[in-house]
Amino acid sequence: MKVLFLNGPNLNLLGQREPEIYGNLKLSDIEDMVRNRAAELNVEVVFFQSNHEGELVTQIQEAPNNYNYVVINAGAYTHTSIALNDAIIGAGINAIEIHLSNVHARESYRKKSMIAKACIGSINGFGSSSYILGLEACVLNKNKPND
Repeated sequence: MKVLFLNGPNLNLLGQREPEIYGNLKLSDIEDMVRNRAAELNVEVVFFQSNHEGELVTQIQEAPNNYNYVVINAGAYTHTSIALNDAIIGAGINAIEIHLSNVHARESYRKKSMIAKACIGSINGFGSSSYILGLEACVLNKNKPND
């Protein structure tokens, strides 16, 4: 199994941006945690981060040729991007939405996800463990048909 982890805008600032919300770990620290867990699960993982919506769309469109799942933390694009939603649906890739913080306990504009309907599930509020849970969800879901 091969999983693509996509990270949207400002996630490259993890560790310095609002640590009281997002924690003190850098994105590279989280990637290392996921790589370690993926090795235990015999899963290959690839990471991509961009502050540009179009680059994320391209990664999603190309994903079905290379990956079984996409785990996506779209950052602020979660709440604004019809393009990411359409890319996930159009590509037909199994996607899992993740967030470090509990978006439902934050500002009202963060409570609406434009990509949730295109994803098979959502994990939020568990800090860096949201990434591990996203990986494990891929493994647990690998033989189940989509509802």
